[in-house]
Amino acid sequence: MNRTARLYALVEELRAAAPQPLTVAALAARFEVSTRTVQRDLQALMETGVPVRTTPGRGGGWSIDPAMTLPPIHFTAEEASALAVALAATDGFAPYAGAARTAAQKIVASMTGPASAAAQELATRIVALPAPSDATVRTAVEQALTTNTVLRLSYTDAAGRESNRMVEPAGLLTADGRWYLIAWCRTRLAGRGFRLDRVTAATLTTEQAHPHNLTELLRGSAAAGAVQPATLAPLTPRLEKQRAPLR
Repeated sequence: MNRTARLYALVEELRAAAPQPLTVAALAARFEVSTRTVQRDLQALMETGVPVRTTPGRGGGWSIDPAMTLPPIHFTAEEASALAVALAATDGFAPYAGAARTAAQKIVASMTGPASAAAQELATRIVALPAPSDATVRTAVEQALTTNTVLRLSYTDAAGRESNRMVEPAGLLTADGRWYLIAWCRTRLAGRGFRLDRVTAATLTTEQAHPHNLTELLRGSAAAGAVQPATLAPLTPRLEKQRAPLR
């Protein structure tokens, strides 16, 4: 068994035993490798974000939260190639670009033979002109959406006017290759769309945002024809068509 296959097998072994921990010695015996190899593999899983953890002392060992992981998913060569290339090509300024990169790395690591060769060949024929990126802004927006927290923004509009806003995030809109944060603006007392590449600074506050209905904030704007991306449809199949004010 190569290392990639063993890493996936380790995750599944821990999932099967959860919530009970397994010792390094037991895992080493199961996969017929040294305890040092298992320890190194478990550390690698932790570094890539897999929710494995160790409990010291008598009766301790390694365990995983099965609710935080997915069972094995079997892709065709074409599906794996498409996912790996699409995720790897995600613009650096797009929301959750960091998570997209690690997801692409995991998919590529799991691919062998024809699937791996097909993805590599396709990847050599795709190029992109990177947009200006501010990782601090992107991270703050991601966290605000995840935790429903008020954001303090410094923003430059299409006319070059600069302003500072306190906003309550509701969601994201993508249009013409641009990303917009849809939020309730406390300055305008209305829903607004803030183009992410025009946000010059974003600071996460400690204040919890009021819940806002994304569909209501988007209603009656220039993006009246906006629809949910087809790839997200299985996650929220009943989402209504959305509209957003673009600025």
